[in-house]
Amino acid sequence: MINWRTANANRSTAPLEAASSAKDLFEKYVDDLYQAAQLQQSGLDEVVFKKAVTGFINLKMANKLPQNSSVITVVDLNKPSREKRMWIVDLVAKHLLLNTWVAHGSGSGDDVANSFSNINDSHQSSLGFYLTDDVYMGKHGRSLHLDGLDEGFNDDARAREIVVHGAPYVSERTINEKGKIGRSWGCPAVSPKVSNEVIDDIKGRTVFFINGNDNNYNSKYLNEDLSAAYIFPADTANRLANL
Repeated sequence: MINWRTANANRSTAPLEAASSAKDLFEKYVDDLYQAAQLQQSGLDEVVFKKAVTGFINLKMANKLPQNSSVITVVDLNKPSREKRMWIVDLVAKHLLLNTWVAHGSGSGDDVANSFSNINDSHQSSLGFYLTDDVYMGKHGRSLHLDGLDEGFNDDARAREIVVHGAPYVSERTINEKGKIGRSWGCPAVSPKVSNEVIDDIKGRTVFFINGNDNNYNSKYLNEDLSAAYIFPADTANRLANL
């Protein structure tokens, strides 16, 4: 199990080498997860995965996640839509639950998303960290609400009705016919064949991270120093075996 013990209150006065050790151990922890879940073979970039894990830990530290939360979803919009660019990973089991196709907004670009927005009716995707919430029946059938956590980048997700749902234009057949999947109005839509599986895997306050190429994007949840110190405080730097 991951040891979610908070850092020592005096860690700010710890020697620099201890802090460095904590960061080194955090790097090793992320790499071990990446290798154990065979994420390289599935096409997930390790740098993107590290961002998602960093955010997950910082959200855990901020008490925004249930205590037993261990699942993260990573969507990498740097990749073209014809590639499977959504990954659902259980960090405790060190297991890839699902790798599948996911749509981006029609206003964000054609096969590759290259522009992003938090504005209603932009039909663009929004980058950043979300928490999944409740399941409901909407115009696209069974769907999952998302709450955006990055102010100015995705915090209007609820108002924009940005949700996870199934869409027939997300399919291998569409890729074979058009060389790409269809686009949404900003929602991370998935294939109807896997939509129930996706929703059931990630519902109930789990981390959902959308990555993309935007130099303006930033997030307080990407602070690696905090995440490393949280898992590896100076007095527990040698407890890697407990993870």
